[in-house]
Amino acid sequence: MAFPLEEVQAAVDRFVLLRERIDAGQEDQAFGSLTDLYTDDAVIVDASWGRIEGKEAIGNWFIESMVGLEDWKFPIEFTAVNGNDVIVKWTQLIPGLDEEGRPFAQSAYSRLIYAGNGKFSYEEDTYNMEHVLEDLARSGWRPKGKMNFPPSKPNRRWQP
Repeated sequence: MAFPLEEVQAAVDRFVLLRERIDAGQEDQAFGSLTDLYTDDAVIVDASWGRIEGKEAIGNWFIESMVGLEDWKFPIEFTAVNGNDVIVKWTQLIPGLDEEGRPFAQSAYSRLIYAGNGKFSYEEDTYNMEHVLEDLARSGWRPKGKMNFPPSKPNRRWQP
């Protein structure tokens, strides 16, 4: 069932605003504050962490996967809506500047599927982990404390 564009766009606008607030440090739960934007049976597939199923697991993952990355930023460049499908183009910024004075930035995309009632049922995050690792090495960045790492053999099944 295709939802009205206005309804999908309102959910996307809420998502973008929340992400802006997270980057600005205005959300106590940081990425955990996104949890309520997902259905109870939602699925997220992350390029490093793999498949996470269910709202509760997603909420835990939002918090646990970001431990140690509190000084990173993830600004959204643009969104696009096609029916219930949403593309979010975002950038991952590691603190510091390269030898030319530019931020250590990696390109990333998310596909979300809108499911009604202001919620998404699916998200797939795509980014180049080799680029992330290269920038980490070049930047010299280190977490200020504890950091959680993805599983060694994540479930990579990406289908909704």
